[in-house]
Amino acid sequence: MLTESLPALALLAVAGLAGGALNAIAGGGSFLTFAALVSVGIPSIVANATSAVALFPGALASAWTYRGDLPRIEGIPTGNLIAISFAGSAIGSGLLIFTPQRRFDAIVPWLLLAATLLFAFGPTVVPVLRRFVRLGPAALMAVQFVIAIYGGYFGGAMGILMLASFSLFGMTGFHGMNALKTLLAGLLNGLAVAIFVIAGKIAWGPAMLMMAAGIAGGWSGAWGAKQVDPLLLRPVVIAIAAAITAAFFIAY
Repeated sequence: MLTESLPALALLAVAGLAGGALNAIAGGGSFLTFAALVSVGIPSIVANATSAVALFPGALASAWTYRGDLPRIEGIPTGNLIAISFAGSAIGSGLLIFTPQRRFDAIVPWLLLAATLLFAFGPTVVPVLRRFVRLGPAALMAVQFVIAIYGGYFGGAMGILMLASFSLFGMTGFHGMNALKTLLAGLLNGLAVAIFVIAGKIAWGPAMLMMAAGIAGGWSGAWGAKQVDPLLLRPVVIAIAAAITAAFFIAY
């Protein structure tokens, strides 16, 4: 591994800072952290688990900043959404642990491609879907369960999927939706992190460095999300995600 070199450490720190900020503002931070970890020589499964560990405290910092914006959800106690998210996360993270390394390497580019397409076209497709689809409370919880499985397994563009499901449920306030997304993502990632730690899938040196940077990024990003239109950052995130996806297809 190359993680002992100064350039590698600098790359991990910058990726953690930027990833935490992007997750709080527009989403897509895991593209940066996962790619940075793989680029310094960490196997993809360990990199995926380490990325989740690194971004977890930043997500909680963002959730704390958003605490005053959490909405009341008609017909669904927030605790039920949290429980559903925990259950899905446990399944997804368990699937990751038992996926053979070579098989995960083969599907990573496709996971990145799917996440990039979701990030790029989700906000455009959702308004169209809202004309034909309306989720009720039970359907929203079922969709959240599936999203949480994906989040525990990989998680790229998970926030976009949550925002889309909230929109189809009828929620409209961006800050309230973002607050709920940040809370649920932080908590389900927390359970996944605990499972990854128990399974010994964490590269702790890089994780601690990126974690410290991610906390700073998550706090500043949550503050910045209230000052900056997230739509202004979306083209940048999409371009980065597309470049990373192309690089993984070439490498694998």
